[in-house]
Amino acid sequence: MRTMIFQAGSDLGVHIDGASLGPTQLMNDLKTFYKGEAMSFQQDPTIIKSRNLSDRRKNEYEIEKFNTELYKNMVAKIKEEYFPILIGGDHSVAIASALASAKANIDVGIIWIDAHTDYNTFETTITGNIHGLPLAAINGYKCSELRYYHDGKIIQPSRTVIVGARSIDEAEKDNVRYSGATVFTTQDIKEKGVEAIMEEAFKIAGYKTKGVHISYDLDVIDPDIAPGVSVPEKGGISEEEAMQINEYIVKHMNEVLSFDLVEFNPLRDINRKTEQIALNIATQIINAAEKKKKWEQKTYY
Repeated sequence: MRTMIFQAGSDLGVHIDGASLGPTQLMNDLKTFYKGEAMSFQQDPTIIKSRNLSDRRKNEYEIEKFNTELYKNMVAKIKEEYFPILIGGDHSVAIASALASAKANIDVGIIWIDAHTDYNTFETTITGNIHGLPLAAINGYKCSELRYYHDGKIIQPSRTVIVGARSIDEAEKDNVRYSGATVFTTQDIKEKGVEAIMEEAFKIAGYKTKGVHISYDLDVIDPDIAPGVSVPEKGGISEEEAMQINEYIVKHMNEVLSFDLVEFNPLRDINRKTEQIALNIATQIINAAEKKKKWEQKTYY
């Protein structure tokens, strides 16, 4: 199958700089391997980025503008039967990619692999960093300002699974609980194992849908192992578990409609440790996507 990599070089969703540089660095690494097509989107360098901790809507307009362009291009390429691989950028770019998949494929589930549930709203956010709101926006849980460009179905919370969460704001917990999204914590992974968690995640996200959008945030990995992220959270999964998650996705690639890899921040990396893990994840997904047969008929769950 034809693949299309979308470089989404934006860190407007977080007050910390650096994630905007991740896609370019990873694409430079991939050049000797990846011979497919790519499109690059980079935040406007003239933007004066808000870092004001009291600003609960940091860079809202600029993010919506960036995501509108990304979304339109992704929808067009998915309809041309490309398999989209988004390399971010902070996690706010996933609003565009997930909703593009929902627009083009109509009935979609989502597996959100992340240390955070990203289910804040403008009312509950503590930091005002919009990379903490994307899943709520994708699920249609308030945050309509972040998806004005989208005129298709949202992804239902009942078809939403968060894997690896371990840092959830108190008010955000209520948002997740009321929404009906499913959460598997880092502890769940440790206790039940990657395969059991991912099997359940695919069953929930894939039930009566055309397939699943995967959004993989590198901060799910413990920062002692993968320090190159903007908001590290202690107590994460191991590199082995991170790759086991990816290997499970690869094995079930015919159920995957689209894929994000986000939040690599080269300015915070140490000895390129995170970069190498990100590169390994991306390489596996690209290989699997290029071997993926054209989707003909839904046959699972």
